[in-house]
Amino acid sequence: MSTYWVNTVSRDHVRRGVEGGFTQANHGKPWMLRKMERGDWIVFYSPKTDYPDGKPLQAFTALGQISDDGPYQAEMTPEFHPWRRNVAFETCVEVPIRPLIDRLDFIEDKSRWGYRFRFGVFTIGESDFSLLRHELTGR
Repeated sequence: MSTYWVNTVSRDHVRRGVEGGFTQANHGKPWMLRKMERGDWIVFYSPKTDYPDGKPLQAFTALGQISDDGPYQAEMTPEFHPWRRNVAFETCVEVPIRPLIDRLDFIEDKSRWGYRFRFGVFTIGESDFSLLRHELTGR
């Protein structure tokens, strides 16, 4: 049985991950990536276009399935070695969150809907994942 995850990442970082077939989380830290298993699904929410000073976006920007057995480190610079997981991404369109807020169960307080994303990576239920997958991929 799969677990369904949301990863809160700026759109520019999501795009780099899609191009490279990977995800990072929590500024390159490994702890949440270690909880994911091969076959789990991950939906990406982008509050901004770029990190740290991008324009507000507030959209779901990608979706994929974890395709490896554990996190690994990559060297981006001599000082920065973030942890990653390999992801098989599906072809997606960007989907603004605002029209979906009332339909997403993981957003408990609809008036403070952005609060949930402050945790970076978190799990959601299958019904929320199915809704998001349909919106992002048409399936």
